[in-house]
Amino acid sequence: MRCQIQPPWLLKLATSLLAGIALLSCVAAHAIDDRNPYAGDPKAAKAGEYEFRINCALCHGLGARGGGRGPDLTRARKKHAQSDAELFQLISNGIPGTAMPANGTNGQGVGMTDEEIWQIITYIRSVEVKAPEKPIGNATHGNQLFYGDANCSLCHMVEGKGGRVGPELTEVGESRTPAAIIDSVRNPSRRLAWGLTEATKEFPQEYETITVVTADGKEIKGVALNEDNFSVQMMDASEQIYLLDKAKLKSFKKTRESFMPVYTQELLSDKDLNDIVAFLISVGTK
Repeated sequence: MRCQIQPPWLLKLATSLLAGIALLSCVAAHAIDDRNPYAGDPKAAKAGEYEFRINCALCHGLGARGGGRGPDLTRARKKHAQSDAELFQLISNGIPGTAMPANGTNGQGVGMTDEEIWQIITYIRSVEVKAPEKPIGNATHGNQLFYGDANCSLCHMVEGKGGRVGPELTEVGESRTPAAIIDSVRNPSRRLAWGLTEATKEFPQEYETITVVTADGKEIKGVALNEDNFSVQMMDASEQIYLLDKAKLKSFKKTRESFMPVYTQELLSDKDLNDIVAFLISVGTK
């Protein structure tokens, strides 16, 4: 049998066709993998709820309604992912530069299997609130109050504007429910927010009020920024930062009481508070 040599153009065409077939096969397989195999399955949603409690509730709260660090996932519109495939990639790879870790890197075991991630996504879909919530108040008036008479901006920053003593609130309207925000204003010491350096620590410090008396008798009260066995860095209400040697202090007291004052209805009416919450929601869900 004689071997017939094929012209170069025919060899290139055959190579291109084979590469195209391989690419289409890869895309098709990827598309199949990107579909949630448990979509709408109540049993998978129940299993996903269990996995969610173990792996996700620390940040996203029980019931996926948001916590101190993670957003409320019961909202149909998500900030970083919309489709099931996008949610799968987000859970698997995390979000660089945020507190959302990649699967298996949060110190809680070896990570979840693909099956468990799909089950969690099925659970999240099962608890989503499809209908948009009715606005809780007037966001425009809330903006005016936040930067005006309510004095919120003296301690809190939104979109780069405001104080630094309290938590940054640009995304709080996405990460926490209206009821949780209202409770944090009426009862600020009940659930203190995560610390200023939370994005850089696996187990972050929480906001704590520190009161010290220096060697010359000066009392300083503020929030902790950093602390070790020998020193403490703190910020007072006027945003002045102190680095203090603990051994040279007359007294050092740390409490789990919020530095934020309690806003009673006499100080801030329910209507005005609802307007401020509406403003925070309008910013956080942009």
